[in-house]
Amino acid sequence: MNSFTVRMARWSARHPWRAIVGWLVFVVLCLGIGSAVGTHSATTADYRVGEAGRAEAIAAEGGLERRAAEQVLISARSGPFDRDAAEAAAGDLTARMKRLPEVAGVADPLLSEDRRILMVEVALKGEERDAKDKVDALAGQTDAVAKAYPGLRLEETGSPSISKGVDQQRGDDLALSEKITLPITLVTLLVVFGSVTMAGVPLLLALSSIAAAIGLSMVASHLSPDAGVGTNVILMIGLAVGVDYTLFYLKREREERARSGGRLSSEALVELAAATSGRAVMISGLAVVASTATLYLASDVIFSSLATGTIVVVLVAVASSLTALPAMLVKLGRREERRARRRAERGKPARRTRDDSGGRVWAALLRPASRHPLATLCVSVLALLALVTPLAGLKITEMSRDTHSRDIAAMRVYDRLNAAFPERRVTHQVVVRADAARSGEVGGALRALARRADADPLFAGASRVRTSADHRISALELRVPYLGNSDQAYDSLDHLRENYLPATVGRVEGAEFGVSGDVARYADYPAHQNSKLPLVLGALLLVTFAMTTYAFRSVVLGLIGVVLNLLSAAAALGLLVLVFQGTWAEGLLDFHSTGSIGSRVPLFLFVILFGLSMDYQVFVVSRIREAVLAGVPTRQAVLEGIRRSASVVTSAAVVMTTVFVSFVFLHIIEMKQIGFVLAAAVLLDAFIVRIMVLPSAMLLLGEASWWPSRTAGRTAASSAHPADGRPAVDVR
Repeated sequence: MNSFTVRMARWSARHPWRAIVGWLVFVVLCLGIGSAVGTHSATTADYRVGEAGRAEAIAAEGGLERRAAEQVLISARSGPFDRDAAEAAAGDLTARMKRLPEVAGVADPLLSEDRRILMVEVALKGEERDAKDKVDALAGQTDAVAKAYPGLRLEETGSPSISKGVDQQRGDDLALSEKITLPITLVTLLVVFGSVTMAGVPLLLALSSIAAAIGLSMVASHLSPDAGVGTNVILMIGLAVGVDYTLFYLKREREERARSGGRLSSEALVELAAATSGRAVMISGLAVVASTATLYLASDVIFSSLATGTIVVVLVAVASSLTALPAMLVKLGRREERRARRRAERGKPARRTRDDSGGRVWAALLRPASRHPLATLCVSVLALLALVTPLAGLKITEMSRDTHSRDIAAMRVYDRLNAAFPERRVTHQVVVRADAARSGEVGGALRALARRADADPLFAGASRVRTSADHRISALELRVPYLGNSDQAYDSLDHLRENYLPATVGRVEGAEFGVSGDVARYADYPAHQNSKLPLVLGALLLVTFAMTTYAFRSVVLGLIGVVLNLLSAAAALGLLVLVFQGTWAEGLLDFHSTGSIGSRVPLFLFVILFGLSMDYQVFVVSRIREAVLAGVPTRQAVLEGIRRSASVVTSAAVVMTTVFVSFVFLHIIEMKQIGFVLAAAVLLDAFIVRIMVLPSAMLLLGEASWWPSRTAGRTAASSAHPADGRPAVDVR
């Protein structure tokens, strides 16, 4: 045994303190360097996709981009609305806001149709993505005016304050998620190992891996900007895979210790675990990295940020399992050996090390596959296909501002703003670029467009035409009196793009034009993703097939891995549609159905699940392959390998599920959906695919499972058992 994982484990085992201290230094350095360089956050330009993105870029070129804005509503606290006092408060507020360096301008106060609310709109300077950092300054002035006019209620809302509220809510939710996940994970590990010390090792390494990954992700953000979701995915994936990888390694070391009966040293046991589970961990980690890297093909800053966070934390988790973990196991093993010697000196019997070799429960669960593989395969696949059927009604939309939780104060004010000023609910921005000589012609076309919109009940009015200083770029804003996630808002966008623009601006020779705005973004983002979906999924299937084929030297197993991953992912997505597109589970899971699935969820599910499924695939099939290499017939090897790995796979699935389920308690609907679908996918994969479908398929295929490798044809003599009775292992 002289593979890379064995060499790493051997060095760590011989120099345990160096390895442990080195790991801690590495974690501290990652955090220190990350803090020093800071995070490079994505800019507004990084989010631009489709026609809306092109229109925004043109508008920005001419200095005509829409600025982030805050709206302050002034109303009576009780009793009749004192308009004179409200106008005085609005004047005071306007003067205060104009003095702020963050403010680009303040519009004249606007009275609602029912004459009970006065609204003051404040435009902010700078990047739209940075506007939330300026909310506190504005809120301070709003609060000061509110104190000066105690009979009035001043409330502030707007995209910046809503974004700030969402960030605060996300932080609180993640803290709650950690409070739920960590204790349950610790209890699960206590059940698995029966020892506080051994249970603490996976948790400690996972948390230290997360800390190091957060620091490294800050550095990586200067190559691929952070979209604000990197920390979320590092916490989610880091705890799941960090505990799983350590669990695989630890369980194998415990198993070999029990089997050796004290004949092997801690160093030898660690090397043996490295040759088997260590290799599986490394292959699994590389598979997750390779599959996740396909997200970069989506050409989307959010997916790139998700990919970067996942890749960094998985690589760090693998590194901790291959370096710090062997050292910790040797230290713990030596302590256990000293205790055993002291017990022997006192004449007490040695404590039995727990050897999880399967048990009656798993023998019972495997009985259908072992006795009736064809029937078990058919029933299991049909059950999964039944879960796939709701996909026929899948509706994907971009989760808009209107879907945020009303626990956010700014969202409640936003609802009151929409009710009081319905004509300002949605704004489309039409942007045109043409030769300066055609500026007059472009202006005329835009005014003709505004007249057409005025005659359409889907629109509520237009602004004046604005033109850049060089007369090359012009812009017109059209208001829509419907919420951004309504059918009417999307219909108004279709009318613009398909009818009004071609008939007006489209007739200006050489003019380049487009529509931007919130609704345009909501429409273009899913369309952009759908255009990239075939490329990403094709690359994902190819990567999964290549990794599985390489790991097991079998084309058949590579094809099986791809099919099973597709089946479990599709079944989980179908279950998501069943739960979240309807209303029956709203009270159970505390959400308000949007009648759709977030546009990022399906692709994220497929990519992450394909990677995570390799954990179970590699670990289970590696145990089967070990036995086959030792000369055991494939049928016996399949049943024995799955039975011996079932407990650790189940424990890993419970840990992963706990992590993902904790995200269902978050307020953000898209995070709820991601947590739910990943938890469902892991459970389906661990308990249906790996216990029912995989063994049934391999039992039916028999020796053909290993084609074109000659693994199954190797004789027991060429893979003889060593003196201690342990099977030989292939560590290539």
